[in-house]
Amino acid sequence: MTTQTVDWAGLAAAGFPYPDGVEAGRIGEELAVVLVSADPVVRDEYGYTAAAGWIRAGHLDEVLVAVGDAAAGRFGHPSVQARTFAPLVLKCVLARAAQLPGAVPEAAVLRWYDGFAGWYPRESDTRGWDDALGWLHAVAHGADAAAAFAGALPGRRTDLLELCAQRMTARDTDYRYVQVEDARLAAALTRILLAPGLTAGQATGWLDTVAAAFEGSGPGAVPAWAFNTFATLQSLHLHLALGLADGGVPPHAGAVAARAAAILRMPYHWLG
Repeated sequence: MTTQTVDWAGLAAAGFPYPDGVEAGRIGEELAVVLVSADPVVRDEYGYTAAAGWIRAGHLDEVLVAVGDAAAGRFGHPSVQARTFAPLVLKCVLARAAQLPGAVPEAAVLRWYDGFAGWYPRESDTRGWDDALGWLHAVAHGADAAAAFAGALPGRRTDLLELCAQRMTARDTDYRYVQVEDARLAAALTRILLAPGLTAGQATGWLDTVAAAFEGSGPGAVPAWAFNTFATLQSLHLHLALGLADGGVPPHAGAVAARAAAILRMPYHWLG
């Protein structure tokens, strides 16, 4: 091992021990390179696996803000895999920051949030999987980050619910959720709704955006965006009924489920 190049394949074979004698700043720079790779082994199995483990273990605490800044900077990257792995890294950084009060300034989190909010509802490539690039999962990865931002920025919870509504109803897609994207988005919505302090109006208000998306709709073929929305609302209804294993049922689950069911009765008119 040298201080110039990380032997990613060797680290993977050894179970990703943190490299001895390599400065955290150098590791952050190397991660920024592999996390944009078009090779799914390099990006996902090496880069993201290493980043997630090392961030969680505290090895990158001294460069946590720099790692977050680099990830947020990739929301404007020309390559889809670079953009869609950025929220996963931010999720890890935010989870670690929650364990280290004061280690990450709120200004940095707000900076990352602005980048995320500008990207998430507007990402045009929402495929879950590509045979050459591997996992892309913009919707699912973004949902994970949305839940993490809700914990870090409680004042933005209603904004994050709105972002999720905009994401599921985005019309510029012909991709139907087939890689459990609906469940990942429903899980994120449930986590955001679990946070204390939301009023019933705040917990349900984002569904106004979902309902508005169907105004003027009539019979005919179901476009991909509508299919995605219905799938997400169905999944959300299940999450609200059963709750999360590590969080339970949100305070306003009944009100949210009722609003979701009202929208679902448009295509599923046989529901009680």
